[in-house]
Amino acid sequence: MPGREKTRQCKQEEEQQQKEEEREGLIEFYGSYQELFQFFCSNTTIHGAIRLVCSKKNKMKTAFWSVLFFLTFGLMYWQFGILYREYFSYPVNLNLNLNSDRLTFPAVTLCTLNPYRYSAIRKKLDELDQITHQTLLDLYDYNMSLARSDWSTLSTRKRSSRSLLHHVQRHPLRRQKRDNLVNLPENSPSVDKNDWKIGFVLCSENNKDCFHQAYSSGVDAVREWYSFHYINILAQMPDAKALDESDFENFIYACRFNEATCDKANYTHFHHPLYGNCYTFNDNSSSLWTSSLPGINNGLSLVVRTEQNDFIPLLSTVTGARVMVHDQNEPAFMDDGGFNVRPGIETSISMRKEMTVRLGGSYSDCTEDGSDVPVQNLYSSRYTEQVCIRSCFQLNMVERCGCAYYFYPLPAEAEYCDYTKHVAWGYCYYKLLAEFKADVLGCFHKCRKPCKMTEYQLSAGYSRWPSAVSEDWVFYMLSQQNKYNITSKRNGVAKVNIFFEEWNYKTNGESPAFTVVTLLSQLGNQWSLWFGSSVLSVMELAELVLDFIAITFILALRWFRSRQQLSPPGPPPNSHDNTAFQDEAPGLSAPHRFTVEAVVTMLPSYNSLEPRGPSRDAELGHE
Repeated sequence: MPGREKTRQCKQEEEQQQKEEEREGLIEFYGSYQELFQFFCSNTTIHGAIRLVCSKKNKMKTAFWSVLFFLTFGLMYWQFGILYREYFSYPVNLNLNLNSDRLTFPAVTLCTLNPYRYSAIRKKLDELDQITHQTLLDLYDYNMSLARSDWSTLSTRKRSSRSLLHHVQRHPLRRQKRDNLVNLPENSPSVDKNDWKIGFVLCSENNKDCFHQAYSSGVDAVREWYSFHYINILAQMPDAKALDESDFENFIYACRFNEATCDKANYTHFHHPLYGNCYTFNDNSSSLWTSSLPGINNGLSLVVRTEQNDFIPLLSTVTGARVMVHDQNEPAFMDDGGFNVRPGIETSISMRKEMTVRLGGSYSDCTEDGSDVPVQNLYSSRYTEQVCIRSCFQLNMVERCGCAYYFYPLPAEAEYCDYTKHVAWGYCYYKLLAEFKADVLGCFHKCRKPCKMTEYQLSAGYSRWPSAVSEDWVFYMLSQQNKYNITSKRNGVAKVNIFFEEWNYKTNGESPAFTVVTLLSQLGNQWSLWFGSSVLSVMELAELVLDFIAITFILALRWFRSRQQLSPPGPPPNSHDNTAFQDEAPGLSAPHRFTVEAVVTMLPSYNSLEPRGPSRDAELGHE
């Protein structure tokens, strides 16, 4: 009986130990992939997954549901890819808003369209006119009348004339037939033939490379050639203030804004090489004009003189005035946004303000203030795209040609191009200009649009001014007040009205069309469409992936350990076979559970460790 009790006690201890081993731990992994996927399909909330388990006895159904399940997964993630691609393309919505408020009147720049014959350069301009007269006489047999030249004084200016003539002869005006450059000492053939072009020659400093800057129109060629030499004359002036000969009263006869008279505090003056004296109204940021009502009576009204007095006929071929509307703190680029005002005409310009606000960052390549644009701003104004493009060209001009172009601001430690100092600057300039227009310099790529910009949409109406019945008294009043005494009265004055067309102004804004919230919503819709599940179902799928990785690692570890156990190192040669040691070695590296079983079977009886007494000896004797 005691032996049976010991055996039963040992069995109970073994069962208790086995139960402890089978007891669920804090972290538990599956024993195989089949067990993992069977548990997942039986307990997941993803629709259709249970079919993979419940129909496992029908292989056809299992195959059908497996194909359908993975096909659905593929279609869903294909839709996910489309959604992600749309999100990372950063689309925007255009928002249009109409605002009604008191409007700040823009800056208005008005130029005379009359390059002035300034007293500081009058002497050299007369010499240039005489050289041009002889050139036109040789090429076209045209005798140009020079109102300001005095041929009798030519001998007194031989030294300066020779200096200018030397540089003019370096860039002669010639005619070109097809692709061959020919000098024409005579006046044949006639200039109206289609196969003839006219231009001037530009050469490098060593005269090894020359090209012909040709034009199909003789008028354009003469103007460009004359302008080239005119710019050189202007660049020779050491002080630009010598050209500041403003004559506001002789150009602006009347100025009125909101029925109030303008004064000198309302305008600033600057000189443009081609458009002459220019005046910018409402450019003072401390006291800007505002319009509370639209209409012609609530804007700017100007009466200007359009007579070309003391003008340069070879540089300016039009008469009138040039006007441009722009925002404050922006330079007036008269070539880009200006238009001409006709003499004897009242021009009424209505404006509509329009603001554009773009999204920066990943949504567009606009810039907030130009600080992230790799081009130095040479203008004393805020960043605009045109400011950046012209600054980029000027910086390349200084780098490549060693001097700056006169039309643009002067960079630090640079000087304007002048062929008395820079002999081949014209050759370098026209070569660089061709690269600039072809975007070889990369200026159009570097200069980005500003994120915030204000534009004015203009529309103009024209009428005769003054009318036939009122011109007598109008011209009489102008002659009394402004000493207006020209012969051709109608061609000597013009009127300009600039006003807001309506009180409303339009704002074009951008907003993200595909936000993170929209992305999550679309992903959820697709997930629900294909599987009818929720976010927790996604977490179940993530858990499946993690368990798959974990069980792969465990199985790989077991396989590696089993390979080590099944491949013990072989005995050395001439060694004796010792079965006892061979049996002992595997036991030492056996899995832990087998070691535990061996220990359990080899445990001695705990009763034998008790002290022997008379009763215990009797029991042993009885056995």
